[in-house]
Amino acid sequence: MKKIFASAVAMLISVVAMAQKADIKFDTDFHDFGEIQEADGPVTYEFTYTNAGATPLVLHNVQASCGCTTPEWTRTPIQPKGKGSIKVTFNPANRPGSFNKTITVQSNASSPVKTLRISGNVLQKPKTMEDEYPIVMDGLRLTDSHLAITKIAPNETKIAEIKAWNNSSSDLTPAFLNVPSHIQIASIPATIKAGETATIQVVFDATKKNDWGFTNDQVYVIFNDVKNYKNRLTVTATIAEDFSKLSSEELANAPVISFDSKDFDFGTVAQGEKVEHDYIVTNNGKENLIIRKVKASCGCTAVSPAKTILAKGESTTIHATFDSRGKSGRQQKTITIISNDPKQSNMILRISGSVSVANNTK
Repeated sequence: MKKIFASAVAMLISVVAMAQKADIKFDTDFHDFGEIQEADGPVTYEFTYTNAGATPLVLHNVQASCGCTTPEWTRTPIQPKGKGSIKVTFNPANRPGSFNKTITVQSNASSPVKTLRISGNVLQKPKTMEDEYPIVMDGLRLTDSHLAITKIAPNETKIAEIKAWNNSSSDLTPAFLNVPSHIQIASIPATIKAGETATIQVVFDATKKNDWGFTNDQVYVIFNDVKNYKNRLTVTATIAEDFSKLSSEELANAPVISFDSKDFDFGTVAQGEKVEHDYIVTNNGKENLIIRKVKASCGCTAVSPAKTILAKGESTTIHATFDSRGKSGRQQKTITIISNDPKQSNMILRISGSVSVANNTK
């Protein structure tokens, strides 16, 4: 009986305590903007609420689910039966399609967390020529400044293109500087009349590049012999063998590259020290293994092996050096090995560790 009485008293105290708290009541906790035009800019809705409790209501924080909604709210305490508001603004710029966002309200109310929600559908604004050609090079605008040849065999030639628009009042005849021998680049047509469009075409000849893996070239655009080195185009390509047509017999007889270890951790060294390590490479396949290229990331050097053609069972070493000068903290460098192993033509070796900096303060 005593336990029942104690529980009843505790419940009564709890109810009384709840009744003495602030209580937030929203007129609605959801608003649908419906269809809105991106071109019309931000839209706003104001959620209103009442303090249905017995003590002043204070909103501690109002947090939107993402940066595209900006809440403003009544900062002063709301007295019992008083009203307040939360204004929510949604910016549809670059956000076409449907949206559903939440706004979390934290207060001293009996239910301290409330969630509001807004939704709608953004109708994308028509794209202008400036939108279609965002890259500006003097009077010429381009769809992109990057011409990418995603993958090309060493005996192939491939083409990449971007579009150009002359939005100036004069005809433009673009010319190109710093063009390497493996690239041909031209504007089609050569002279772009005012207000008209053209194609900037790159022809990439891998037979002349004589390289493997990812390549990056920078070409500069000039007009009327006036040089502006901000007008830069990037041409990238990944030169790799095509092993897709090998027969099952050819794959069974192919070279197989292996390493004694692909990861080397040098622990902790003092800033200024050099770390050296030899990776042992072995051909576990049947045909000759050809090491096409050895390339280290910034801050590390890797010497190509003395032997780049390994017969079955043969091994060689790749000597790597990490120079810690000017570096501090955790370091991780990579060495890329490109070979004619059809299953592992691009291998990554890692050298890592920490560089400590001496504390000279007294």
